[in-house]
Amino acid sequence: MKNFLGKKYVQIGITAFCVIAASMLFYFGIFHTASIARGLNTIYTILTPIVYAAAISYVLWPVIRFMERSVVYRICEKKNWNPTHKVRHAIRMICVIITLLLFLLGIYGLLSVLIPELINSITNIIDNLPRYINNIEKWLTNLLKNYPDLEENSSMIFSAVTSKAETWLTDDLLPKINLLVASFSTGFLGVLVFLKNFLIGAMISIYLLYGKESYVAQGKRLLYCLFSTRTTNNIIRDLQYVDKTFGGFIIGKVLDSFIIGILCYIGTTILNLPYALLVSVIVGVTNVIPFFGPYIGAVPSALLILLVNPIQCVYFVIFILLLQQFDGNFLGPKILGGSTGLSSFMVIVAILVGGGFFGIFGMFVGVPACAVICTVIRNGIQNRLTKKCMPIDLESYQNIDHLDADTLKPVAPSAEKPGSDSVFKSYRKIRTKANVDNEVDTEDHKTTE
Repeated sequence: MKNFLGKKYVQIGITAFCVIAASMLFYFGIFHTASIARGLNTIYTILTPIVYAAAISYVLWPVIRFMERSVVYRICEKKNWNPTHKVRHAIRMICVIITLLLFLLGIYGLLSVLIPELINSITNIIDNLPRYINNIEKWLTNLLKNYPDLEENSSMIFSAVTSKAETWLTDDLLPKINLLVASFSTGFLGVLVFLKNFLIGAMISIYLLYGKESYVAQGKRLLYCLFSTRTTNNIIRDLQYVDKTFGGFIIGKVLDSFIIGILCYIGTTILNLPYALLVSVIVGVTNVIPFFGPYIGAVPSALLILLVNPIQCVYFVIFILLLQQFDGNFLGPKILGGSTGLSSFMVIVAILVGGGFFGIFGMFVGVPACAVICTVIRNGIQNRLTKKCMPIDLESYQNIDHLDADTLKPVAPSAEKPGSDSVFKSYRKIRTKANVDNEVDTEDHKTTE
């Protein structure tokens, strides 16, 4: 069999078959994108409960680990009791069930408080919309009463806007009410499907959380089976970094947004602003989105308050600016700890690209994903430069013209003096070590021969 496969024409045939198969797959991928998308969507629909289970497990694992290490096992240490293997499994199951119940009860309690208040707020806005419009019109009239020309123009613009809004309500919205009802029914069914998948995912997450260490061990064993030891170690190191980046950012950002929502509710209640709970929910939820989130949440909230009282809208804008300064300069860094390591420019790029491809979810996940990608690229660049015995720190490439081809020293521009020898001492050490390693490899090779 080995001699048969070693024949030249057999190798040519296998190569031709692989090329033809790859060409057919490429053709199918280019001209049948819709079919591939439908297939992927079907696979995702089937695996949705498992995806939810993985997400729930990822979020709840730090809580379970805290309960075990900082509560249960600490009590066992104080009692000088070492639990057996079976008892540890029982402790894990109890912690998993308690954590999951607290998670579900927290979601239920939050929704039971928010949904009635949100419905009342929206109903109140719809019922009092004509009065709010009159309030804004009176406020503009009083503000511009000393400027007759501006008052007349603003009144015309305001009248045109309100008339268009009334026309849209009567001519466009009402005739399409059946479509809205159908859309609501579809959305309601979507909510039911989401709840079904979420509950199934919650039940599956029990098994994932209970046997977390076993699944991780099986994954490591598979990697060591497929790849070399060095490659597997690099993969595990990179996955640990991904876990640290994503876990630290996502959990920290959710906690940060929750605290900001509570502070916003306290502040709006003290200032006696309307729709305090609705505004706080909007601000807290949109704060999850990095950089643009505070502004996305502040604009509709300010418009809601503007309908009721324009002066209170000014107070709200000032309060939100102060709150976001507190979050950006104190609370956010304390919780997140600068876990991404990205510059402001890269954060904006990650948000725009992630939002363009995956919407709100992409804006949220884009920052840690970009941090991981940038780290992988940076590590690859540093490894390549190290093999070439070149400096790896970024400062070495600033204010230079080029690297000398022989000495690998930075050469300053002609208008400037080259740096001193002390600046390049580390480069000499790297170069010397590389030469010694090359000589050792050469001697080993000659000895082997």
